[in-house]
Amino acid sequence: MTPPQLVVHRDKELMAQAAAARLITRIVDAQAARGQASVVLTGGRNGNGLLAALAAAPARDAVDWARLDLWWGDERFLPEGDPERNVTQAREALLDAVPLDPARVHAMPASDGPYGKDVDEAAAGYAAELAAAAGPEDHGRVPAFDVLMLGVGPDTHVASLFPELPAVRETERTVVGVHGAPKPPPVRVSLTLPAIRAAREVWLLAAGEDKAEAAAIALSGAGEVQAPAAGAYGRSRTLWLLDAAAASQLPRALYPPASA
Repeated sequence: MTPPQLVVHRDKELMAQAAAARLITRIVDAQAARGQASVVLTGGRNGNGLLAALAAAPARDAVDWARLDLWWGDERFLPEGDPERNVTQAREALLDAVPLDPARVHAMPASDGPYGKDVDEAAAGYAAELAAAAGPEDHGRVPAFDVLMLGVGPDTHVASLFPELPAVRETERTVVGVHGAPKPPPVRVSLTLPAIRAAREVWLLAAGEDKAEAAAIALSGAGEVQAPAAGAYGRSRTLWLLDAAAASQLPRALYPPASA
């Protein structure tokens, strides 16, 4: 387990811009080292804010978009094109504006897709797609993502792993169907903690006063079943990107000495 590093920004706009710049740098470095990069996107206001900031960044053209694989940490199990789906929102914020290879944009299945209304089969299908993309060097059933981003919910959930629900307890499967999520829609597809922990770097995004308690709980030694964000960490780096409001309840011992 890699100990978390914290960066606190003045407000959510600055956080989004700085995170976008950080992501561009990480992608470019990975492409220089290995010829390609792999990133897991997150939805929600902070995830979409980061994508919008990336779309507006002049440095976005430093990325070779055709050599980038995009995956998702979770998805609302709704029909293709539904405005509530993370992939729909990501396309509007960034993806339609950059020259991605469509074959390397790995959206999670929709409820009107090849698996129909069977969310568990849809999850198994996405797990198979991840396994097919994993190489021998990845030592597992998912690729070693360069960056995996997660929004942190007010209840400490990440992806669609909610406190105390079965999905957060999963130790074998890499992707699960989620039934009865406490926020709509109740049916979702989500990576599990074992899949999340395969990433080289995990970035957790939290902005706003409504995230302050969740950040304090997750960073203060809570168990992952009770606080799923506490169980999200990367193999080489775990980075919490916060604005001042979300960091307002952190113990001073955790507060980073050099924040922007």
